[in-house]
Amino acid sequence: MPDGHDPYDSHTGDERLRFVTLNAFRSGMRGILRLTAALIGFGLIVLAIPIGFVTPLLPIGLPIAIVGVVLLGRNSLWGRKWMEGILRRYPSVERFAPNWLMVVVFGRDKRI
Repeated sequence: MPDGHDPYDSHTGDERLRFVTLNAFRSGMRGILRLTAALIGFGLIVLAIPIGFVTPLLPIGLPIAIVGVVLLGRNSLWGRKWMEGILRRYPSVERFAPNWLMVVVFGRDKRI
């Protein structure tokens, strides 16, 4: 159109600004939630180590560590890279991880 107005666009300038602001807010909240989940996952991994030593007869630390690994690996790029580095450095650790955990966290099957 000569005046630059699209007849198929039903949103005014104010409505567009509202949509952009809402999308930016959602994106920011999503980032905050992912960072929080990643930090909780890292905290659970750190917490699982002493719990594993304190309760050697009851395997309480292992499920806590698994939940922490899933949260950290799924919600942060640096956490996934850190865990991949650990697995590359110590390949025997990957033997203990079930295949479903490798698929959920890394999106791949076990290498071993």
